[in-house]
Amino acid sequence: MTKAALVDAIAKDTNLTKADSERALNAFLDNVTKTLKKDGKLTLTGFGTFEVVKRKKRKGRNPQTNEPITIKARKVVKFKPGKGLRDKVK
Repeated sequence: MTKAALVDAIAKDTNLTKADSERALNAFLDNVTKTLKKDGKLTLTGFGTFEVVKRKKRKGRNPQTNEPITIKARKVVKFKPGKGLRDKVK
């Protein structure tokens, strides 16, 4: 599903205009991003938990040349689905 399709689905389910639905979705995404940047963790009960974790520097291989390379350490966002979401997706 694309963002545009999600906006359409939100508009249909809530009887909001597409513009209002897009603003609501953008506000949600902005607040998730701000919270992860500030606190490093966001839990939506019944849906799941987003968490920022640090990956260590590691060795890898360039798939084109097969030469060894070093992959820099970085922060990534992980998502762990909650029980409610897991049960609904079965």
